[in-house]
Amino acid sequence: MTYNEKLAERVRNTLAGLKGLTEKKMFGGISFMLNGKMCCGVVKEDLVVRVGPERYEEALAEPYVRPMDFTGRPLRGFVFVSPPGYQTNEALANWVGRAAHFVTSLSKK
Repeated sequence: MTYNEKLAERVRNTLAGLKGLTEKKMFGGISFMLNGKMCCGVVKEDLVVRVGPERYEEALAEPYVRPMDFTGRPLRGFVFVSPPGYQTNEALANWVGRAAHFVTSLSKK
């Protein structure tokens, strides 16, 4: 499977400067990890955003957002955002910022 390289580069640029940032191929796309925890990613043309269980329903109520159902079963706390939902740099930064905020709020193991 391929993923949108231009979107991945935009996400990479948005996350630039954060400590503990790594990339990992997963879900047939690319994931951006913060301190070893998945933050966000790109699968095909979709942006994957980890919003957490508390903000999941709120995120699903937004336009162009659907459950992350990569395996056929929704993964609570993760959403797919389709291209119109991240088209502008501001919209992309908003989604990526939500994911980074959630992941950095998680306790360290």
